[in-house]
Amino acid sequence: MLDMDRAREVFEGSEDFTVGLEEEFQILDPETLGLVQRFEELEAAAAADPVLAEAIAGELISSEIEIRSGKGATFADAVARQEDVRRRLFRLARECRVRLAATGTHPWSPWQEQRIIDTEHYRRREEGLKYVAWRNNSFSLHVHVGIRGADRAVAVCDHLRVLLPDLLAVSANSPFLDGRDSGLHSVRTQIFTKSFPRCGVHEPFGDWRRYAEFVDFLVATNSVVEHTQLWWSVRPHHAFGTVEFRICDAQTRAEDSTALAGLITACIVQAALDYDNGVLPEPVAGRYIEENMWRAIRYGMDGRMIDFARGEEFHARAIPERLLFWTAPARAQLGIEPVLPDENGAQRQRRVGEMRKAFAAEVELTHETYAREEVTT
Repeated sequence: MLDMDRAREVFEGSEDFTVGLEEEFQILDPETLGLVQRFEELEAAAAADPVLAEAIAGELISSEIEIRSGKGATFADAVARQEDVRRRLFRLARECRVRLAATGTHPWSPWQEQRIIDTEHYRRREEGLKYVAWRNNSFSLHVHVGIRGADRAVAVCDHLRVLLPDLLAVSANSPFLDGRDSGLHSVRTQIFTKSFPRCGVHEPFGDWRRYAEFVDFLVATNSVVEHTQLWWSVRPHHAFGTVEFRICDAQTRAEDSTALAGLITACIVQAALDYDNGVLPEPVAGRYIEENMWRAIRYGMDGRMIDFARGEEFHARAIPERLLFWTAPARAQLGIEPVLPDENGAQRQRRVGEMRKAFAAEVELTHETYAREEVTT
């Protein structure tokens, strides 16, 4: 939707603090654990399950599958919906004799062997991006939160930019790529946000008018033809009337994905509450945020981040405590108490050591935690 007047109407009529969750999974050969091109087969098989058929989606390559909760009235509602869809997806995977994985990148399957999904949308994406699309074999977690008011949604996005590196560090789960240790905690972020146009950290817009002016400029100059080409790591979603947070790597364990989604939801809502109370700080310039973004990509929770208000460093291990403290009012209102892990996925995988052994352990964790209960239909 690139009719900016219509998009504004969507936000003005949006319902506050509804929640939608999106999780992306790798489709694997059960023996080799390499990526296999079987999305279309899974999609066809899912037609027998109306709930799952409505919830799954393709995401660029045929070796990837996404599940969506749909619009939850609350965070708890969205989680319940997503847990049901998770179990249905993993039952389908078992029936179709494939495995699923939830790390930010696949450690060794060559990008040259992955096929773009054959739809008009993705054919257009491939034609516009070429190598950038081909190389982007990445998997993530996205969270949508309903925000009423167009100016308010832009203000929330402007503020949340400063939290992108923090939540990336917490979620970092992609140390391996191209058959080797990348030396990074989130190589997914490096190959996606540093390659795609209109991606990563946008400069603050201030209000809807200036945001709409920029989008209209992109349309007038034939830079974009749809709002999904605005790939920023936090963005207003024109069709849903939500703020969409999209910096995080996919999470291997279901409970980690749920906890991270809860913290993100609380951050979005707290930013909206601070805006309402007139205490939302001025947005931080992108050049500062990029310093923390690199630290999160390179070192994750093992590194040190910058507190911009104080002009000093702090250890990344303190990020969860800092965010939980700030979001206490929102979490009390929403009933969210996320239990975050002591280590992120990159730390866990490196602790195992050898790449293939580490990835095999991640696949087992994914199946153990996302498919804990059988589905009743």
